[in-house]
Amino acid sequence: MQKSQKHQGAAKIHRMYRQPVQGIEPYCSSHIQILDNNMCSDVGSQGTSVSFQTYKEQFYTLESSSATTGFTYDSPSAVSISSNRSPFSPQGSQSCLSDPHHSPDNAYGSPMSGSSVVDDGSELRNKLRELEISLLGPESDIIDSGSCCFKSGMHQETSVSWNWDQLMEMIPRLDLKQVLIFCAQAVSDGDTSTAAGLMHALEQMVSVSGDPMQRLGAYMLEGLRARLEFSGSKIYKALKCEQPTSSELMSYMHILYLICPYWKFAYMSANVVIGEAVENERMIHIIDFQIAQGTQWVFLLQTLAKRPGGPPFVRITGIDDTQSIHARGGGLDIVGQKLSRVAASCNVPFEFHDAAMTGCEVQREHLSILPGEAVVVNFPYVLHHMPDESVSTVNHRDRLLRLVKSLSPKVVTLVEQESKTNTSPFFHRFLETLDYYTAMFECIDVACPRDDKKRISAEQHCVARDIVNMIACEGAERVERHELLGKWRSRFMMAGFTPYQLSPAVTNAVYDVLKEYNSNYRVAEHDGALYLGWRNRAMATSSAWR
Repeated sequence: MQKSQKHQGAAKIHRMYRQPVQGIEPYCSSHIQILDNNMCSDVGSQGTSVSFQTYKEQFYTLESSSATTGFTYDSPSAVSISSNRSPFSPQGSQSCLSDPHHSPDNAYGSPMSGSSVVDDGSELRNKLRELEISLLGPESDIIDSGSCCFKSGMHQETSVSWNWDQLMEMIPRLDLKQVLIFCAQAVSDGDTSTAAGLMHALEQMVSVSGDPMQRLGAYMLEGLRARLEFSGSKIYKALKCEQPTSSELMSYMHILYLICPYWKFAYMSANVVIGEAVENERMIHIIDFQIAQGTQWVFLLQTLAKRPGGPPFVRITGIDDTQSIHARGGGLDIVGQKLSRVAASCNVPFEFHDAAMTGCEVQREHLSILPGEAVVVNFPYVLHHMPDESVSTVNHRDRLLRLVKSLSPKVVTLVEQESKTNTSPFFHRFLETLDYYTAMFECIDVACPRDDKKRISAEQHCVARDIVNMIACEGAERVERHELLGKWRSRFMMAGFTPYQLSPAVTNAVYDVLKEYNSNYRVAEHDGALYLGWRNRAMATSSAWR
């Protein structure tokens, strides 16, 4: 790994982060799929109000300002939108003095919780506000009296002169999230000396076994350092290391699958839609653009086996990539054998067709469409990995949608992280990533002990590298390029699709899944799509098209 004159490389620096738990392997993650928010309208990235419903039939709206009965969140303002995985890949800001044990719900100082650790003195608040305005302009809202909530996308990207002495004086009394934001601004401005100083301060504040913000901060800091010290392909060379074994990787992914509902949300919502769309079909061809372990189709095959009049004939085309091969410890034949055994046990006529390639490589001839079969296409947290017009002149993102439309599918299911990182400028993207993954680390925190070594490894190998990729990389090497549902809607409609209305059965099925998880998960239907949220943050959306 290359080293700068001031700092060692990312993997080396990570050893400086406080790690109270013994035996934790240093951060060096592989790129795997997890799942992966701002609420959006039908057009581009404009914000809209969405109400999240809890299991007790309580309603919350994003326009509410009460910290006890609701919450506020402002979607990013519109930026140019043109142009590979996350905790969806199987994914209270406190300093190092924070309580090492679990904090009560809503106590992390995140935009979700509405609380903060900011000095009560009016003099300090005034100084912070003055400094904030000098850095980000009068419209900024990073630091507020009594709250560190920020509004993603509302900050002006300006190059200014920092008051270093004043900032250093304030750092000991600043919230961890605020220091991260100031550091990102320094990196964005190319102020390397200020950024290096803030990174040194951050090293003392973050911990991979701390509270959610401390853990997230460790990986955000890793991304900032990688961006500051390297560029282009050097970033991946610096971050790349020996991957965990297949069995270890499967174990990490399984941990997240169990403690977070994002993949179950994707599988269940899509399966209900597909089951309804092919209710009267006798020949069904499912094309899955991220087959992974094939787990989703086990449930569907079992459901189709119970169909009155007997099960249909089912063909599944599984599209693969090298990461899935590594996680499984083998090729698509493993998935085909697994699903064939399930189908045989259910007496479902079945055939598996493999397409061992990435989505970018898929052409019509790879899909083996047969006359008379009802085609179903599934995009589970994968379409955001396809480069669009800002990355490639081929624009695989829209090309695939046009290809799928040419198959005249009965239904196309789309599940994606509800986030906006595709073409956002670096600083806006940093704020969005910080906001989104604050919620992600909070929901992991309530489900797994902080000193759990497997949980720490799962975050490092299944979440952290996605975060670093979004912060440190640009161009074709930035493969984590999420878009809001409003933008996906525009892309689908431009390709000739129309929305497929979700039935109440889809929402009810998701409610049943969420009964197994923390009550802070919420679900809401808006404009024909289903939103899964954590407190006030929309984390994922499920929609269908035809």
